[in-house]
Parts: sequence; C-alpha cells; structure tokens
Amino acid sequence: MKASQFFISTLKEAPADAEVVSHKLMMRAGMIKKLGAGVYNYMPIGLRVIRKVEAIVREEMNRAGAIEVTMPVVQPAELWQETGRFEKMGPELLRIKDRHDRDFVIQPTSEEVVTDIARQELRSYKQLPKNFYQIQTKFRDERRPRFGLMRGREFIMKDAYSFDRDQAAAKASYQVMAQAYRRIFDRFGLTYRAVAADSGAIGGDLSEEFQVIAATGEDAIVYCPSSDYAANIEKAEALAPAGPRPAPAQALTKTPTPGKSTCADVAELLGLPLAQTVKSLVLATDTLNEHGEVAKSQVWLLLLRGDHDMNEVKVGKLPGMEGGFRFATVAEIEDHFGCKPGYLGPLNLQKPVKVVADREVAVLADWVCGANEVDFHLTGVNWGRDLPEPELVADLRNVVAGDASPDGQGVLAIERGIEVGHVFYLGTKYSKAMNATFLGEDGKPAHFEMGCYGIGVTRLPAAAIEQNHDERGIIWPDAIAPFTVVICPIGMDRSAEVKAAAEKLHDELAALGVDVLLDDRGERPGAMFADWELIGVPHRVVLSDRGLKEGQVEYQHRRDTAASKLALADVLSFLKERVAV
Repeated sequence: MKASQFFISTLKEAPADAEVVSHKLMMRAGMIKKLGAGVYNYMPIGLRVIRKVEAIVREEMNRAGAIEVTMPVVQPAELWQETGRFEKMGPELLRIKDRHDRDFVIQPTSEEVVTDIARQELRSYKQLPKNFYQIQTKFRDERRPRFGLMRGREFIMKDAYSFDRDQAAAKASYQVMAQAYRRIFDRFGLTYRAVAADSGAIGGDLSEEFQVIAATGEDAIVYCPSSDYAANIEKAEALAPAGPRPAPAQALTKTPTPGKSTCADVAELLGLPLAQTVKSLVLATDTLNEHGEVAKSQVWLLLLRGDHDMNEVKVGKLPGMEGGFRFATVAEIEDHFGCKPGYLGPLNLQKPVKVVADREVAVLADWVCGANEVDFHLTGVNWGRDLPEPELVADLRNVVAGDASPDGQGVLAIERGIEVGHVFYLGTKYSKAMNATFLGEDGKPAHFEMGCYGIGVTRLPAAAIEQNHDERGIIWPDAIAPFTVVICPIGMDRSAEVKAAAEKLHDELAALGVDVLLDDRGERPGAMFADWELIGVPHRVVLSDRGLKEGQVEYQHRRDTAASKLALADVLSFLKERVAV
C-alpha cells in the first residue's frame, strides 16, 4: 500500500483529557478519535491493528473447534429477566425501549442469548460438545469511562460459550479454550501471565485471567518466581501462619492515644510495629422482607492486622455474606460500639456483633486495638484471656510481597497487569435459570454444563502499547502492527532512481505477503521518521540517492537506537528472515 492512498493523521500533542500512555499515543498516532465519553471512532491505522487481533483470535478459535456466530447488539429484555440479570446488573446494563414500549438491552455480554440458541438447537447429547463464539460490539455504561480504549463504554469483544453434557466434559472444554488462549497470546508477541481468578459477577468456579504485564496496569498480579503459581490479588490465598499463638506477655491496658485514630498513627505513638496493631472494619448485611424492604440487619466486625488490607472478594464469600454486604453506617457503629469510627475494637461493646478474625490476627498475642472510647486504645490484648476466641477465622486480606506461596514452593511477588482475556467454567448457572436442557444418554433431560471465554479485542492494542512504547511513540510486535514494514524514500518526488527502487522493493515485499507501506507523501525525512516512530511500525527501510549510489539502504528496527547499512541487493532476503509472514 502507498501512504498517499491511505489516511494518516498524526498529532504533535495529545488531547488534554488523555491520561494514560496508550490513550495519549493512540490519539496522537491517529488510531482513534473521540466521539463521546468512552466512545471512539476507530480510524484506519487503529482498525488495521484491531483486524489483525481479530484474525489471530478467529484462527485459533476455529483451530480449537469453536464455531462462529453473531448475536444481536440489541437484545430482548425477556431473556435477561429469566436469569435475573436485567435487575441485578445495575446501571452498567444499558436498557432501552422500542416504539411499542418493549424493553431491550444493549449487550455487554451474551450468556442469555447463546443459552437461548442452545435450548432451541441442541436437543441431544449426541450434538455435544459445542462452542459458539462471536467477535462483536459490546456496551457497558461505565460510570466513569477513562483511559481511552482501556475502560471505554463501547468496545469489541470476542466472547465464546461452550455447552457440554456433564461436568467432566465441560472442564475438558475449558482446558481446550485455556490452551487456545495461550496460543493466541503467544502469537500476539506480548509478555503476559495466565492467573487464577475469581469469577466475579458472571459466576462459576474454575476461572483464569490473561494479564498483559505493564507497570501502568490496574490489576495486581501475584506470582511465585520459583514455581508456576499465579493468581490475581482477589484470588490469591494468604496462608495461615505456622506455629501456635504465643502466650500472653503483657497486661491488658487502656492507653491514651489523643487524636490518633489510625493504626499507623497509634503504632508510631506507642513505638510498636504496625503489624502489632489490629484494625476494626464494621460491615452489615441486610435481610429483606417480601416487599424488598430491610427487615433486619446484622452488624459484623472484621479484624485485620494494621498493615493489611481487606479483600472484598474473600469477605463476600464468608458464610452469611454471600448475599452481599455494605459498610455499616455511623449510626449503626455508634449503636453497637458506643463510639465513633477511629477508636473501635472488639471489647466493651454496647450490642453484640458477629466477629471474624483474619488468620494472622487469630494467632496474634499482645495486640493493640481501639478501646471503643475516643482518644483511647487497648494494648496487651489477648484472645481467650481478655475476650472470647473469634467466632470465625478466615482469610480476609490481600496478600503482600514476601508472603508464603500457597503451593509451598517459595514466596510471593507482585507485579502489575492489564486484563485482556478471561476464561470461566460456569456450570449450570445459566442453563438452570433458563431451563436449557438436552436429552441425555439415559433419555432424561439434563441441564447444559457451560463455559464462557472472553478477549477484549479493542482493549488489547491499548494494553500492548502500555507494555511497548518509548519517548518517541508506540513499538508494535510484528503480529499486530498496523504495517510490518515501512519504506521511507528520501526525495522520491525528485529522484527517479529513488522512486523506482522504492516501488520495486515495495512490490517485491508485497508479493511475499509482507504487510508493507510505501511512504510516498514527499514529507521531509525528520517528519516522515517521526510519524512512523510514533505509529510504531516495527521495520523501517530508508532509501536515498546517496545510499543507492553506494548500493546501500538503511534499516532500523523500531527498538534499535540507530540505523544500520544494508546492501540493496540483500535487503529483500534480510527482511524475509526478520519479518514473520
């Protein structure tokens, strides 16, 4: 292709609302243009990248035996009402009405529609397994869309759904997809990790996220450098400390802590390690009556070490918390503790609460907590002596670097990542809700065992840029670059020799199947090079009158700091070896 036949629109500066590197560079490179909050036009340069991502995904999904379909962007609300997600999904689900006042949704995902297809079309165990996938536009009404394509409202996603006769077959289908995802991400040429994950709102048991490693990533990835263990921060288990709890060595003492309401401030005042303090987190669960009104509330006190953070996903799985929880109101706190937040603890309560201690807190001795009196804390607190043993001990916290790995193979490290893919084993969550059944080998109806598999097609280029960029612009891996090779002829409009050599090289590379672009715009060398460094084409060949007279061209990979000389006669064979076709 020639640049004069294409559309190139680069910017020297990024728009003021572009926050992260990928957003800035995609805007400057002319890949995307903002239309509205979280909604973008995919411009020609950006669309070429997206189409290459789609092609790799499609090839590997087909290779894994998945079958492509396309499901509507606009879907009838009735299907979503069958699973209860029409009400439960909240404001992220964009709901609309047609001219007949019928409810519809703009799809954020398609479990309901694909399950409806299965219950109509897959009638016998002989038709299983089946895996349907689509590459289709989705919409999620993010409260605060930001970071360009990283957290937009409209996006393209590949979503696949497997249907199997039993749990064993479903887990086998899951493994087929998990391996297909590894092939997909290997082909993208990105550094990534597959990590054990919580299934979140979609539900299910077995789950993995595919995270592109990037210092700017929103997600914390936990892994063991000396083993294969990897999980996201929500899933990673904090092991119970080894050994018995030490015997009490201090007396229980009410200690003045004027104006010190945080564990860090109290530890500093008392000259104690932060790990010796215990923070009190007060939550509540509500029981609703038949009218959907709160009939009663249960107040919970969660105790964590002062240097640890609560993991909301783990807390949400505690017995009694599965239906959801909230942070207690100030009124509820004062009613049960007789004190305002900042000085709370498990002793001297006004009303009983359900106490849950983190595993680390359960083995602490001589710890520090609030006295339920403003400006006072208790020191030398011990289980069994000063208060009853906790009603429940559980893993409540986020792991930290240096914690023991759950597989016993070393200690944990943490790095940042960007989630670009997720695979779930769903079980019968949707098939039961929608009464989607098939006739089993015994002639009886059975619910489909399902899996769900997603890749953020338009998020992936942004993640790739976060991982691969420098001060000059984007650095694309070959597989998903908008063009693999760019030919930059200097003075092409003034030199017949340069023009002929550039066009000949372009045609030879194109004949080999190389995705090549010839920049015939007549730009000055500096401006031309700056454009392609910004856009991030991996391989650049420069032709000039002087070089051709010497029988040479200049070659530079986007990661190279300087160009190198190549014989004109060798450039084609050199590129054939360097470029994946």
